[in-house]
Amino acid sequence: MLNIGGLKEGIVIDHIQAGGAMKIYDYLNLEKLDCSVAIIKNARSNKMGKKDIIKIEGPLDIDLNVLGVLDHKITINIIRDNEIVEKKKLSPPETVTGIIKCRNPRCITSIEQELAHSFKLTDREKRIYRCIYCESKFKGN
Repeated sequence: MLNIGGLKEGIVIDHIQAGGAMKIYDYLNLEKLDCSVAIIKNARSNKMGKKDIIKIEGPLDIDLNVLGVLDHKITINIIRDNEIVEKKKLSPPETVTGIIKCRNPRCITSIEQELAHSFKLTDREKRIYRCIYCESKFKGN
């Protein structure tokens, strides 16, 4: 059994779909942080079969709600003094900027490189986002 030490203070991103941790690592730019980050891939889960987990040591000042775009089953545990002080379930945000990219080669964001990729939630139940410029669809997990 793999054992990763507990956190005194930090954040645990749990219930990530197996294989999804690296995508989240990239989206959150965790490589730029000056703290310990543990990625556990394919951990056993009674609920999910297998899951990924990311543990981040220390206080973190980033908006984790954007993760609701990528995977709505993710939970966020806030740790202080070795205790979980808050558990958050994520819901898809209404608008998302700079997280997902428009894949339409004719979209203005493909031509104007400095233009931010922005999406609006158009179907909450199916978790469908559409590009605000060209209406191209993005579907979260």
